[in-house]
Amino acid sequence: MEQEPFRAPDFASDSDKLRWIVKCGWKGLCPRCGIGRMFRSWLRIVDRCEHCHLDYRFAAPDDGPAFFALTLIALPLIFFVVWLPVAFDPPVWVHLVTSVPFMALGTLLPLRPIKGWLVASQFVNRAQEAGTKALWAQLHGTDPNSNDFDQ
Repeated sequence: MEQEPFRAPDFASDSDKLRWIVKCGWKGLCPRCGIGRMFRSWLRIVDRCEHCHLDYRFAAPDDGPAFFALTLIALPLIFFVVWLPVAFDPPVWVHLVTSVPFMALGTLLPLRPIKGWLVASQFVNRAQEAGTKALWAQLHGTDPNSNDFDQ
């Protein structure tokens, strides 16, 4: 008896879809089953989900996590880094103790949840570059007549 393949959850509304994407991205869970792990290390995505065997070859967040971490987190932190010497005129070592760790942690810590969010969003929304379905199937040896996200 062949086991029926896993399917992505059906969403009643866009807010359900968004909640699922945020949950899977934040916790690093598989966007199809919500059980398996998405990451094998800090930012390295697993090849397949250990629970539902989702193939993560579709995942291409590229520079997206770094872009969002820099624009959403680093830009507001720059305000602090610039405000500190204007308000208090501290010695340089104070910047090394405050500004550098704030900037480093503020841009590195959100990378994993942002990457998870982008991969989950890509899967749930079936996002792939337009016009590449046949090429994708040829490169990865998949069926060109079926959806690559469900193989």
